[in-house]
Amino acid sequence: MIDLRRLPVPWQRWDVTVRDLPLALLLVVASTIPALTNRGTRLGDLPDRPFDLLTVAVVLLECLPLALRRRWPALCLALVSLGFVVDQLRGYHTVAGTALPIALLSAAAHLEHHRRMTVVLISAAYVPLAIALDRSGSTEGVAGFVTFYLALTIAWGVGAWLRLTRAAEAERRRAVAESTRLAERTRIASELHDVVTHHVTAMVVQAESARYLTAAPERLDQTLTAITDSGRRAITDLRHLLDLLNPDHGSEPRSPSVGELDALVEQTRQAGQPVEFTEVGTRAETSGSTEITAYRVVQEALTNALKHAHGSRTTVHVHHGDRETTVEVRDDGTGSRSASPGGSGRGLVGLRERVRVLGGEFDAGPGTGGGFVVRARIPAGTRS
Repeated sequence: MIDLRRLPVPWQRWDVTVRDLPLALLLVVASTIPALTNRGTRLGDLPDRPFDLLTVAVVLLECLPLALRRRWPALCLALVSLGFVVDQLRGYHTVAGTALPIALLSAAAHLEHHRRMTVVLISAAYVPLAIALDRSGSTEGVAGFVTFYLALTIAWGVGAWLRLTRAAEAERRRAVAESTRLAERTRIASELHDVVTHHVTAMVVQAESARYLTAAPERLDQTLTAITDSGRRAITDLRHLLDLLNPDHGSEPRSPSVGELDALVEQTRQAGQPVEFTEVGTRAETSGSTEITAYRVVQEALTNALKHAHGSRTTVHVHHGDRETTVEVRDDGTGSRSASPGGSGRGLVGLRERVRVLGGEFDAGPGTGGGFVVRARIPAGTRS
């Protein structure tokens, strides 16, 4: 179904003065219709005066400034008010008098500065108008003039409410945009941590091992080839992530899935870590949040094994169920720790948060028989 609210509206691209002009012209036309003659605002209830040449000037002075009501609201209000004063003192009582509450509402809604001063000046100008009308024979009395003033106050109050509502909405959108940017930065930082830490850790471990293989040219060549492959994978993954920061990129960013675990395990083996990989169940046809998170859990766990238990026996078990995917990565902790780079611990904290957001469970800590165990249960309802 087509959302009509999202369709482009041509006049939204026009200047705001052009968009406000039709209302001004509509009031001008309405003021010239014979059936509406002397049917406008009657402040003071003075006798009606026939239209003359001055009437045309008064109508234009009251109506046409409405085209400026959003661009220059103070000027619009001043001109409309002047025209309204002449309209009432001369007894024309045209429909153009409707422009005054519209100008007041617009000034309250769009005036950026000196709003209080504007209220004071308009209120001060209203007093001599009421006195002049009273001396001209008005029968309104104090109650009538006060009632009309309160009606104009309501118009100003509505405009002020619209301005505050618009400001609150702008603030809400700004907060949402800032929150979205923060969440995106956090997600990209987490992805960068996962990618860089794993590949660089593998390269460091492999390079450290290469020192002791100078007497075995074949094994040295395999190790150097593995380092090269790890570097290329790191560059490829980083390019995909950097695409997220480029607003002009034309393709969707690449997300890893459980289906790539075989390559991940093989890369870890090439780094000198003996890994046993077991996968049970049927993988999802599409790569959603569940599969991405499961991949990251295995990746971070293997990275930790390379860092802190290099050369130890490591097992990876992934089970795909109808309702959830479970991951368990365990190492026996007997490997060497001297050749591993230090870690900040941010990876496991980030994984715990990833899994928690999806409604799953995450646990990482020493195993009962020694070593280290990482377990995750990820609901399958998040598959795309």
